[in-house]
Amino acid sequence: MQDQKTTALVWLRNDLRYQDQQSFYHAVKNHSRVIAYYSFDPKLFKKNHWGFKKTGAYRTKFLLETVIELQKELKANNISLIISQKEPEKDLPIWVKKYDVNAIYFQKEWTAEEQDTERTLRDNLNSEIACVDFCDQFLYHPDDVSFDLDRLNNVFTVFRKKCEKFTDVRPLLPTPKKLPKSNFIDETFRIPSFESLGIASLILHPYSVFPFQGGTKEAFKRMNHYFWDTKKLSVYKKTRNGLLGTDYSSKFSPWLANGSISPRMLYWEIKNYEKKVEKNDSTYWLIFELIWRDYFKYVSLKHRNKIFYKGGILDKNYTWKNDVTLLESWINGTTKEPFVNANMIELQRTGFMSNRGRQNVASYFAKDLLMDWRIGAAYFEEQLIDYDVHSNYGNWMYVSGVGNDPRDRKFNVKLQAERYDERGTYQNRWNQKTLFE
Repeated sequence: MQDQKTTALVWLRNDLRYQDQQSFYHAVKNHSRVIAYYSFDPKLFKKNHWGFKKTGAYRTKFLLETVIELQKELKANNISLIISQKEPEKDLPIWVKKYDVNAIYFQKEWTAEEQDTERTLRDNLNSEIACVDFCDQFLYHPDDVSFDLDRLNNVFTVFRKKCEKFTDVRPLLPTPKKLPKSNFIDETFRIPSFESLGIASLILHPYSVFPFQGGTKEAFKRMNHYFWDTKKLSVYKKTRNGLLGTDYSSKFSPWLANGSISPRMLYWEIKNYEKKVEKNDSTYWLIFELIWRDYFKYVSLKHRNKIFYKGGILDKNYTWKNDVTLLESWINGTTKEPFVNANMIELQRTGFMSNRGRQNVASYFAKDLLMDWRIGAAYFEEQLIDYDVHSNYGNWMYVSGVGNDPRDRKFNVKLQAERYDERGTYQNRWNQKTLFE
C-alpha cells in the first residue's frame, strides 16, 4: 500500500530502463514521490592499473544516448532524473537530505568496486534511510534457482539443464503508473559532454556492424526489426558466427549490458515469436545465449573477486607475460595472424567485435602470445560497447584456461579464418591498408 508521505530515490546503475525495472516498480508502488539519480561516476572514466580507461569512447557514446532517452521517458512519467558527475557514495547523501528521501532503491551488484561504493554510501547515509536492493539483471532469478550458490557446477551444461528443468523465468513487471506533475522537481540536469568526461568525441565508422544508438526505444526498434520485420531470429543459429553486416547476430548485448532492456524482455518476446511465427533451433539458441549470460553472472556471484585473479576460479599457476611490444601489436592489429589483426582493428575502430572474433583474439592473446589474460580483459573493458563485467571476465577466463572450459581448448586461428572467412572478405575489410584506399 502506498505511503502518501514518503519520497523514494531510484539510484540507477546498469539498469537504465523504466519498464520491467524492479526499483521503479516498487518505488512508485510504495511511495507518493519518486525521483531518480544517475552518476557518470568519475572512477569509471579513469585509467586502471593496466593503463586502460575503464570506459572508452564507444561505450561513453552509447551511455550518453541511453541516459538522454531515459531522462525523456522519465520526464513523460513526471519523474526527475538527477544527473551527476560526482562519486555517488559522496553525492547521493546530499540529494537524499535535500529532498527528504526516505528510501533508496537500486540494483544489487556484487563485484568489488561496486560493493565498495555501496558500502561507503550506506556509511554516509542516515541510518533511518532504507536501502532496498534487487537482483534485476538475471534471466533466472537467484531466489528461484534449484541449487545453493556454493554448489554451482563449473560446467555450463549442468547449470543450463537444471535451470531449464526446474526454474521458470519470471513474468514482466507491469509498467509503473504515471505520477502527478507535482512529482517533478523544478531543476535542470544536463547530460555531460565527452570533454567533461575526459573522452574524445567520435564519429561512427561507416563499416561498423553496430550502427545503433543507446536506449530502450532503440532496443525495441532493433527487436522489432530482427524478430518481426526480417524474421532473422528464425536463422540466428545458422548466421550467428558471421563477421559482416548488422544482422548476422542479434546485437542485443549492448542494451543488455547497461540495462536498457532486461533479459526477461527478450525471453518473453522470443516466446511470443515462437507462438506467432515459428519455434526452431534458432529461437531456442538465442535463449541459450541468454542462459550463458546468466551463468557468468552466477560464476562471479559464487567466486567474487577470483574472477579478476591471475589464476582465475581454478587457481591455475600459469606463467604469463606482460610484454608491451606484444600488447601493442595485438591492439593495433599488426601480429602475424591476419584474422586476429582484422578483428582487433574492427574493435579499435568501432567498439564492437563478433563473438567468433572475440574467442579467437582472446585465445591467441593467452595461448599463443602467452600474455596475461587480465590485460586483454582490461583492454576489452575500455573498448567494448557491450562490456559487462561478468561476461567479459567469465569469457576471458574460459578461453585462457583458468575458468569454466573443461577442455581448456586452444583456437587454431588459421583454420578458424578459413572456416569463417573463406574468401577473406572480412580480413580485407579490416586490413590496415584497404581502410585508407
